[in-house]
Amino acid sequence: MKINNCYNFQDFKKAAKRTLPSPVFHYIDGAADDEVTYDRNTKAYEEVDLVPSVLNDVENVDLSTTLFGKKLDMPLYCAPTALQRLFHYDGERAVAMAAQKYGTMFGISSLGTVSAEEIGSLITTPKMFQFYFHKDRGLNDSILQRAKLAKFDVLALTVDTITGGNRERDLRTGFTSPPKLTINSLFSFASKPVWVWNYLTKPKFELPHLKDHISEGTSTATSIGSYFSSMLDQTMNWKDAENLCAKWGGHFALKGIMSVEDAKRAVDIGCTGVIVSNHGGRQLDGSRAPFDQLAEIVDAVGDKIDIVCEGGIQRGTHVLKAISVGAKACSGGRLYLYALATAGQKGVERALELYKGELERDMKLMGCNKLEQLHRGNLRFRS
Repeated sequence: MKINNCYNFQDFKKAAKRTLPSPVFHYIDGAADDEVTYDRNTKAYEEVDLVPSVLNDVENVDLSTTLFGKKLDMPLYCAPTALQRLFHYDGERAVAMAAQKYGTMFGISSLGTVSAEEIGSLITTPKMFQFYFHKDRGLNDSILQRAKLAKFDVLALTVDTITGGNRERDLRTGFTSPPKLTINSLFSFASKPVWVWNYLTKPKFELPHLKDHISEGTSTATSIGSYFSSMLDQTMNWKDAENLCAKWGGHFALKGIMSVEDAKRAVDIGCTGVIVSNHGGRQLDGSRAPFDQLAEIVDAVGDKIDIVCEGGIQRGTHVLKAISVGAKACSGGRLYLYALATAGQKGVERALELYKGELERDMKLMGCNKLEQLHRGNLRFRS
């Protein structure tokens, strides 16, 4: 499918499925256990209706917002996700350049396949570094220092991966990082010769933030669930988060907050933001959707810190609903990863172009010129 024939999230998902070997596609597309939470993340937005206003002169619409002290041209950014080199040979470079073109933030992961230094020199738009807290404290210090030197604008500590979620699709397909051939996966890789050619002939797959410290995930194949369970520090606690916040010394967020109590503690330890997220339904199945938790978290701490709603977003109207509840911005991974897999930078640009177009059109249909005009009075909850 040509990217010009992709008009929405589902189109890119179908195109990615045709492009990627089965283990790699299902790594993006899959979630934990029965994938109930994964489905719920999007369905939560469908349980809320928009109530528009009319006759408001909406010829000019301003989609900009300020998040972590930086202006974004639209209230949607590309969340940090791991292993992007597996989806397209340009990996994080492609997403960074696309995000810069649309004036929004781009985040890279500790498990990114392009270094913080390269991304820092590549783009001038706001940048987030997503931090995994490893058992190896030397590795933690190295990652922190590299993100500092690369002048990232915000550090986001992921707090919902204390152990790996039960991602059964990965177990069935045998997905590992880096990929390895098995009897079960051989045909799926052989059936995607373009992907295989690019993987073998383009720059080598590596995890630059990890390779000098550990082999897992870079030269030693491992599943992401095993990596989380064995390499990340399960003793991580609030004091560790507070110390990391102090060491960073800049905008600091906790990624994976789902309760009011935890959001309040985030304020207490010095966070300037929280990302309301359940890791795309990939960790605790049966947990609430971020959008369903958003209002009570906004009411508790929204006047003190920035709040991001992450997960399940497939349409511009989903973003407007979250902004109406009180989020400063929204983010997601799959909303651009399928597009990355389909056509690299051009694919991500196409996806962001479509989201921006939806946001502008839907703002006009809501009768709003600025995001500040969105409020809960615009919403009706079916339940």
